[in-house]
Amino acid sequence: MKIYFQLNYPTVWGQTIHLAGSIPALGQWEPGIAPQMQAMGDGCWQYELDYRPEGTATVEYKFCLMSPGMPWKPQSTIRWEKGCNRVIRFNELEDGVTLTTASIEFQEEDPPWKCAGLAIPVFSLRSRNSFGIGDFGDLLLMIDWVKITHQKIIQILPVNDTTQTHTWQDSYPYNAISIYALHPLYINSNVMGRLRDAKRRAFYRRQQKKLNALPVVDYEAVDQLKWNFFREIFQETGEEVLQSQSFFAFFEENKEWLVLYADYCCRRDHSSLPGLYHYLQFHAHQQMTQVRDYARQQGVILKGDIPIGISRDSVEVLTEPAYFNMNFQAGAPPDAFSVEGQNWGFPTFNWSAMEADDYRWWKKRFRKMASYFDAYRIDHILGFFRIWQIPTGQTTGRTGYFYPALPLSIADIEHTGLLLDRVKELLIEDATQAQHYHPHIAGWTMNAWQQLNDTERQAFNQVYEDYFYRRNNEFWKQEALKHLTPLVNATGMLACGEDLGMIPPSVPEVMRQLQILSLEIERMPKSLDKEYIDLDILPYRSICTTSTHDMTTLRGWWKEDREKTQRYYNNVLKKKGVAPEDCTPEICNRILYRHLSSPSMFVIIPFQDWLAMDEILRTPDSDAERINIPAYSRYYWRYRMHLSIEELLTAEKLNENIRDLIRNTFRDH
Repeated sequence: MKIYFQLNYPTVWGQTIHLAGSIPALGQWEPGIAPQMQAMGDGCWQYELDYRPEGTATVEYKFCLMSPGMPWKPQSTIRWEKGCNRVIRFNELEDGVTLTTASIEFQEEDPPWKCAGLAIPVFSLRSRNSFGIGDFGDLLLMIDWVKITHQKIIQILPVNDTTQTHTWQDSYPYNAISIYALHPLYINSNVMGRLRDAKRRAFYRRQQKKLNALPVVDYEAVDQLKWNFFREIFQETGEEVLQSQSFFAFFEENKEWLVLYADYCCRRDHSSLPGLYHYLQFHAHQQMTQVRDYARQQGVILKGDIPIGISRDSVEVLTEPAYFNMNFQAGAPPDAFSVEGQNWGFPTFNWSAMEADDYRWWKKRFRKMASYFDAYRIDHILGFFRIWQIPTGQTTGRTGYFYPALPLSIADIEHTGLLLDRVKELLIEDATQAQHYHPHIAGWTMNAWQQLNDTERQAFNQVYEDYFYRRNNEFWKQEALKHLTPLVNATGMLACGEDLGMIPPSVPEVMRQLQILSLEIERMPKSLDKEYIDLDILPYRSICTTSTHDMTTLRGWWKEDREKTQRYYNNVLKKKGVAPEDCTPEICNRILYRHLSSPSMFVIIPFQDWLAMDEILRTPDSDAERINIPAYSRYYWRYRMHLSIEELLTAEKLNENIRDLIRNTFRDH
């Protein structure tokens, strides 16, 4: 008799699910010898048991979560599911029948397992040994702080190489030149080797101290100094490193992309030393691998970020152009945060070409991420449903339209009583289907709309509403399932999605089906009839946060709109009277407590908002906490911690406050 077990349970750190039970085939309740279920991706686990009972009418079983087992720590039981044993009664089944258990959930503790964590870009880290910009060595130190404050996850921004011009414009972390290469500026130069010349060593120590004292990143100065050091240390140690067995192993595993990347860098820098770029990627890989291993040793989840786009001048776009629509650029439609919309400059994807080879490009990208991370954020997950596509040559997002989408035929338009000639200026013709149109996202603000009579305006509004909110919903759902299903199944990483913006109704449905954690921000409700999200009813499979790198921090937001702040103070925080001009430490503490008390599996707090609870440690200038303003396509990403991680490690008042908040909200399991 065959029995198929299927369990839904997202895991991190490479954890495994074992099926333990009362019979020898299930280990007789010994998890170490009980069969391991097969990870099918997107949090689904399966196991097939071929069993014929001999006198035993029932089998009892439970699911057990196990650690992956590492050199420093053998495989061990993390926890059993709670509740009564599950039971199969064979005397109720016909002989020879195939039984499939329903897709079931892991019986969690009460309350279910939840944790808290930190969001901070690598470039923003600061230690006493930083070189004016955060690096992988600083990330090791930050793991220590997360550990002592009982946090369990660190979320960072993309760490891929963005170097195109060696200027501050390379500071944009979402404009990668490679989906594989790590950013050389994040290499901890202190552990790369020691220059032989004492004067050169002293020179770099002086420059390091000078750059490290700056309040923000001086990207160009850091780039120039670190690259000078890279060339000098490579000249002295490069040959030895490139002849080592560990480098040979790295090169063989990565040569498919590494050779192309090095050729790209040689052309960019007018260099004839491809070995230099091999050498730097080897060091970056070793250091990031050390960070991964140390995080797992400390029980800390590393969460990476997969951008939806890639630079149109990147290695992959130049070498695999068939995967991209080079006549278009990706962005976002106008919204409350950017009235002109956003133009990111990335080419959009040719999904037909990607589907033709079973999404090979995306799978390789995800698997490379899995080398370093236990969980990942899919940046702008809406791009897998549809992307906002802007013709090249246009600078704002106002002239874009959704791709893919079902454009309107002339018959569709005139069926509403409109004449094409009357509304043509309010439409954008589809690039692939002649005489098929997309309504202009800002049509109702244009002069052509003002020229319509009342009947025509009502008819155009009907076309507009149907197109953006109904016509494409099922189509976008199927597109997302087609693209995302093979990708979330490609690795064992926990998938999270940034599902903010103009969200079709199919988005939460697809994310639930694929068990991708949603992103929930109190001040960005997903229902148009609400000013704030109700934190008490958030889904368990979600990430709750106070803000993102594209938004103001808590303290900055508090000052943006006094009327809105007043309503929040009175109606959400239930405080009487006039709201304070500034978001005081007490208010910040209360806001963080409310977020940590939510049902979300993860509450990830930006570093600036953790520090906002401490009057002494938080920066005096809340405006200096801003990381990015998305309305500015050429924004300079240069935010740095204003105190060192070493100072943070000894900040007992703040650290104890964070520990108390996490402990009191049951996120300290």
